[in-house]
Amino acid sequence: MSTSLTLPIAPRSLDAADLAKYSPWKQPWWRATRGDRPVLFWVILIHVAAVVGLVVAPVPGWRVLLAAAIFYFLGGLGTTVGFHRAIAHKSVRLHPISRSLLNLLAMLNGSGSPLSWVAYHRLHHAKSDTPDDISSPRVGGFWWSHLRWLWQAGPPPIHKFCRDIDTAEYRLWSRLQIPIAIVALGLGAPFGLAAFFWLGPIRLVLALHAQCCVNSVCHMRRDAAPGEGSACNVGWLSLLHCGQGENWHRNHHERPGSARLGWGMAQIDAGWITILVLERLGLATDVRCPVAAPLTTEHPTGP
Repeated sequence: MSTSLTLPIAPRSLDAADLAKYSPWKQPWWRATRGDRPVLFWVILIHVAAVVGLVVAPVPGWRVLLAAAIFYFLGGLGTTVGFHRAIAHKSVRLHPISRSLLNLLAMLNGSGSPLSWVAYHRLHHAKSDTPDDISSPRVGGFWWSHLRWLWQAGPPPIHKFCRDIDTAEYRLWSRLQIPIAIVALGLGAPFGLAAFFWLGPIRLVLALHAQCCVNSVCHMRRDAAPGEGSACNVGWLSLLHCGQGENWHRNHHERPGSARLGWGMAQIDAGWITILVLERLGLATDVRCPVAAPLTTEHPTGP
């Protein structure tokens, strides 16, 4: 009997932690799971708008380009320090001021709400490289792990993996997700057409693919044996990640509770430097950093 999601044997109440057994990656790419059609619409919207922007305003001017770069960098810090290291892994405790600011920056970067982001990420760690890992290229291939799972893997398993943060504060961020996304898209609109495209859709597309490369490219380790972890460190992704550290993904899977992702001077980790600065300012405490030796950079096989 087929286990396709098109059949009624997949109950509507299932979330991403349960849907893997129904092989959602076998569906056509345009078929979103229940409740995820807005995600597919959003991904298509920003890509189409980004292409239009590159045609209409291919040279935005240095002020617009600088502003877009600043928001891109700050948004990445919001995701890697706020969502990833502080909330998902609790490797650092943030002051409410810094936590709220980083949450806002991450959401303006198109990362979604903290609750959904953390639920998916904790599921990934709990089931990494198994058939239940909903964002693994081993399961559904490169494009599944890079993009498609975002609208085809099912709702985030919040009640299974995020009971500790399923609070009024984080539910508020979830309710603000759509308004903040609209603001992110139109961030540059008051400053002209070029600013609209470069601070909005073009920046959001770059930010999306930078994050998605961690799920896809950073899980394509060449020499991983069956049953062995696929996470790898990918040095060249430092450019796309602005040196923020997410590309040192094998390090992260080796020490998921560490606030430091780049081990050694050669592995640049601006997220770690940001945490040290916040700690010095009294805006971060309980920083966890188990000592470990640097791991060799592993290059992916590609799509």
